Amino acid sequence: MSKVKPYKNSELGKKEQVTKMFDNISGDYDGLNRVISFGIDIKWRQNVVKIIKESNPQTILDIATGTGDLAINLAETDATKIVGLDISSGMLEIGKEKIKKKGLESKIEMILGDSENMPFEDNTFDAITVAFGVRNFETLENGLKEIYRVLKPNGTFVILETSIPTKTPFKQGYNFYSKNILPLIGKIFSKDRSAYKYLSESASVFPYGEALNNILRKIGFINVEDFPQTLGVATIYKSSK
Repeated sequence: MSKVKPYKNSELGKKEQVTKMFDNISGDYDGLNRVISFGIDIKWRQNVVKIIKESNPQTILDIATGTGDLAINLAETDATKIVGLDISSGMLEIGKEKIKKKGLESKIEMILGDSENMPFEDNTFDAITVAFGVRNFETLENGLKEIYRVLKPNGTFVILETSIPTKTPFKQGYNFYSKNILPLIGKIFSKDRSAYKYLSESASVFPYGEALNNILRKIGFINVEDFPQTLGVATIYKSSK
């Protein structure tokens, strides 16, 4: 899983490569996301917010927050403080501008940081979210252990991540789209040609469904559930501490 990296000829580690990649594509990212997912990713994030609202958290951490889409959506909750953490300064700068335009600076704080070595005390947040970020962790289990550490007991942890449809013909259609169409879109519209090829490849090898559920249980998370979205092209995972 960690062998898949954005730049195959680079000597940089995965973490450094992912940082460079997201800095490179930060200007294109929001628009391309809407194109690639046909806008359905907006609905997926809304479903994450619905789950988070159920536990009425006061403090929320959004890891791999990118340009802040989910953090901004989470402002709909009654949370008094939302922290967006990301390793890419380029993505964060765009996110800060979006937050400023919406007048949410007092509620959302954007922080540059490493999800596998977070600058927070144990048991800090009532809820933690990650949308399309866990597959970019250099070491998945290390990242999940850090999330477990900073989540309060009984806190809610929600992942939104790509997955692979299991039913015919959706599985074949997804495979064709992800291997051929997605990299082509990225090649045409993004200045970083490797980025969207990496995003496709990393999704194809990442554990999903019960495989990821079992990893969460191994770390110590309880009440683990998964909810496939849109024929299984994405999945929401809910668990607690």
